[in-house]
Amino acid sequence: MFSKILIANRGEIACRVIQTARRVGVRTVAVYSDADASALHVAMADEAVHIGPSPVGESYLRGDRIIEAAKATGAEAIHPGYGFLSENPDFVDQVTAAGLVFIGPSAASIRAMGLKDAAKRLMEQAGVPVVPGYHGEAQEIVPLASKAREIGYPVLIKARAGGGGKGMRRVDHPDDFPEALSSARREAKAAFGDDRVLVEKYVEKPRHIEVQVFGDNFGNAVHLFERDCSAQRRHQKVIEEAPAPGMTPEMRKAMTDAAVKAAKAISYSGAGTIEFIVDASEGLRPDRFWFMEMNTRLQVEHPVTEMITGVDLVEWQLRVAAGEKLPKSQKEIALSGHAFEARIYAEDPQRDFLPAIGTLHHLSFPTETPAGSSMRVETGVRQGDAISPYYDPMIAKLVVHANDRSSALQGLTEALKATRIAGSTTNIAFLAALSQDADFASGDVDTGLIGRKQEALTAIPEPGGNIVARAALAASGSRPGGAMSDDPWASLSGYSHFHPIERRTVLRRGEQELHAGVTAQPDGRYLVRIGDGTATVLSKTDFQDTVSWPGHVTVFADGAAFTFAVPDPFASAEEADGSAGSMRAPMPGLVKLVRATEGETVKKGQPLLILEAMKMEHTIAALHDGIIAEIATEGEQVMDGTVLVRFVEEA
Repeated sequence: MFSKILIANRGEIACRVIQTARRVGVRTVAVYSDADASALHVAMADEAVHIGPSPVGESYLRGDRIIEAAKATGAEAIHPGYGFLSENPDFVDQVTAAGLVFIGPSAASIRAMGLKDAAKRLMEQAGVPVVPGYHGEAQEIVPLASKAREIGYPVLIKARAGGGGKGMRRVDHPDDFPEALSSARREAKAAFGDDRVLVEKYVEKPRHIEVQVFGDNFGNAVHLFERDCSAQRRHQKVIEEAPAPGMTPEMRKAMTDAAVKAAKAISYSGAGTIEFIVDASEGLRPDRFWFMEMNTRLQVEHPVTEMITGVDLVEWQLRVAAGEKLPKSQKEIALSGHAFEARIYAEDPQRDFLPAIGTLHHLSFPTETPAGSSMRVETGVRQGDAISPYYDPMIAKLVVHANDRSSALQGLTEALKATRIAGSTTNIAFLAALSQDADFASGDVDTGLIGRKQEALTAIPEPGGNIVARAALAASGSRPGGAMSDDPWASLSGYSHFHPIERRTVLRRGEQELHAGVTAQPDGRYLVRIGDGTATVLSKTDFQDTVSWPGHVTVFADGAAFTFAVPDPFASAEEADGSAGSMRAPMPGLVKLVRATEGETVKKGQPLLILEAMKMEHTIAALHDGIIAEIATEGEQVMDGTVLVRFVEEA
């Protein structure tokens, strides 16, 4: 076993690797960018090395700096985590050339599976079923369109490089093929620098089922059963589970045999995942699954496999990379129970899952799950940390295990509803709604489920009178970073011994402004009146699911978080309005493109600049007609609240 390893990653996967390394007696070295100087993975590691500025291209993708850090600290091996350099064969070559061990597959194995068309030809030769389609070299529209007709519509045009749904188009009719091909090529070129595509049969009711495989350097390869990752939005996984619902012994044997055959075909060593697309229109059948691609690394969803097998996949990675044989044979790997993993992100489901930012002013996870289930939380953040615009906005992964699927799903739902996050918009309510969806609960899941039900799954009801009253109660005695005093008289200023005096407060939610009055009662309860409406009586126990943070109050109810702004009554009108004569950055980011100039007269809704944040581009448009006095500079890095545009004040 190694004595010291370097982890070339960040966030929850870096923390996850550190936990296992510490348990088996291996010291760890973390690397970090400017934005991650105080990150959790840096605090957890035995040593930490700064490798550059916040953008990934100047830090976590700088293989040379990572290798220098490993050599300087005496690390013997590098664990890549997932993402970043984990599937970069050139980096593997550089690590090996530096006399270090790459904790993962060989560069040759990564290259063999790196391009979808070449990988599928290789799998065909190995006897692994692949989706009917064209994976050849011809890229002209005539042969590609001809192949699409042969395959039969609908078809799927897919970029041969990369993933994440980029460069992918469904085509239902021959007349639509030329435009779809052009669009897919443009997107693939922009995303991967390669506009070559392949054409495949579109599966009408697709399920995404993958098999965890593991190989060593002695020719051994095993599977650790399957995971179902069909709950997706825009080809991104949302909730994963193991085993797959509805799986039959015949189907499992066919899929796992094919997965092991695929791993052995490339002499695979380490943790890998064989992804299959399954036609579930007639249930799970052994003749209706096809190889899609191989992920030559540890997967984000690996914890569900660990929960049903009792295997620590990271420990296996360390042992195999250190030259040991697989710790268990196929017969020794048993499946027990059912597990779910929900990915909690800082994103806004009601705005088509737009990434969000913010400081995690409150962060707490449940400590208990229903009887018969167990839970683990995988996270790389702590309360008080900020969600950076530079990296993936994942906050945590909630993983629940139980003896059966129904119990595990109940545990997941309850755990999601008991998770409390304030300071950033999250997808928790959406995840809770999905976990309670009738089709999902019954196991009738395919990759289009979320898309078909997105409006219902992302809908959040308007806060009822009790929630607004609780927010007003908290706001009336709130302090930055604190809660209302337990003493009703101390917390409400202006109390008279002869009669209670109502304390007024204002709440804002979106465009709505609510005026409330809170009066302390002699019995220790509070009378809350919203506007001219009916008063609500609350007790101190109503603070249990309410948190106050600078300028805001968040009330948690049934998995949803209702946040209200609490204006500072002593602020000037201009400050309270956020400066009506200017436009500020809604999040930290890079000014990618400026479309207006100083002195220009603009109209309401006119695009003024493009802000790049969270790996996405956001158009900043004029909120009103006016003349621009100042505008941000192209290429400028701005923080949340930075003035981007200032208008000429009217006389």
